[in-house]
Amino acid sequence: MKGMRKFLLALALVSGTALFSGSAWAKPVKQWTDPLTGHHVVRITETGGASLYFHQNSYTPQGDRMVISTAEGISVVTLTDWSVRPLVKGKDIQLLFTGRRTRTAYYASHGRNDAAGSTTIFAADIDSGKVRKVATVARGSIGSINADETLLLGQWAASDKPLQPDGTQKAGPEIKQQFGQASYAANGPDGKPLSFAEAKEVRLNERLEAKIPMEIFTIDIRTGERKVVVASTDWLNHVQFSPTDPGLIIYCHEGPWHKVDRIWTIRTDGSGKTLVHRRAMNMEIAGHEFFSPDGKWIWYDLQTPRGEVFWLAGYELATGKRKWFKVDRNMWSVHYNQAPGLKLFSGDGGDSEMVAHAPDGKYLYLFSPRDIPDVVGIHADNADDLISPGTFDAEKIVDMRKHDYRLEPNMTFTPDGKWIVFRSNMEGSNQVYAVEVTK
Repeated sequence: MKGMRKFLLALALVSGTALFSGSAWAKPVKQWTDPLTGHHVVRITETGGASLYFHQNSYTPQGDRMVISTAEGISVVTLTDWSVRPLVKGKDIQLLFTGRRTRTAYYASHGRNDAAGSTTIFAADIDSGKVRKVATVARGSIGSINADETLLLGQWAASDKPLQPDGTQKAGPEIKQQFGQASYAANGPDGKPLSFAEAKEVRLNERLEAKIPMEIFTIDIRTGERKVVVASTDWLNHVQFSPTDPGLIIYCHEGPWHKVDRIWTIRTDGSGKTLVHRRAMNMEIAGHEFFSPDGKWIWYDLQTPRGEVFWLAGYELATGKRKWFKVDRNMWSVHYNQAPGLKLFSGDGGDSEMVAHAPDGKYLYLFSPRDIPDVVGIHADNADDLISPGTFDAEKIVDMRKHDYRLEPNMTFTPDGKWIVFRSNMEGSNQVYAVEVTK
């Protein structure tokens, strides 16, 4: 997450912070039918851009606009024709998310007037372009806003330990700008260099074992009050508010996934702290958790064990019921997402160096879930208390074989469920694209 924030900041290349209003809308750069999949693809940006992280909301409540990061700062995309216009221009700004109640894009500024270590949060009206100051964050970063837009959610660490120590990177800062993360490097027990993915695990473990004091906190937008939700020397990360419940939070214990109890829920008052998934075997991993669009389920990547058996697992918040959908190795994905209608999922694939070591996994996928029913209606006595199994009928929708997966595609469904927005470097530079769900 932190690497992507720095990447987005690097995209804002123009000095100062200024409002754009009344600017002309630029049409999408180009569009084509993917010859492998038959799906219609649109390239939205021309001079570089990035859509938001896979669980961060980037759409207006009415579903007609989307915000993205571009070389100029922050831009607005009209979803009916993919036209783009600038919204906020600046060097030291970071797009955070849009509101679920109002037509507002929230962003962070780390300008010259900010005190050392502090961040100012602004809100830009997506239609008028009017900007207002929302809050000053003296320490830490903001990662989410609740459903009624009254609370910001953030995290703070007592020290900022870099994941990749200085002097050991394979390449310079341009790697972070291009891929949103360091070019990880480390040697294994035998002294030989590890792969990118393995070296990243080493650096994650080093950060976890540093036991840096951390806090997850809220800031009341109306009063500015800062309130600590949970404090720990565990590595706290991936903070998310429920899309529908203003008081419910997901967060994670970060680190090597086979080592940590990762996925947790908690209320804003600190109550109801719950571990969502408890490991049952050694080397079992769970992560990249996200809320369903209706806020009733938490979904996550589950592997039993790591790198061998793959599931998209679901946990129903109201009942504790669980559903696991089997995923084939080639269809394992860095991130998954769920369509607004709740009938489809997406997956953004992965390359052969990633955890699944998929020999042919560089595609964007559309998944149709299919339950595995009891045979001839004969049920186990405790069937309702057991995990409900299923599998996916999968369809390739974008050929990503020219994409470098050090940049994660981060697919999101548009609010009408008709398109999936993603980012890619398949044409050389980082751009924002959309693919039509139906051929």
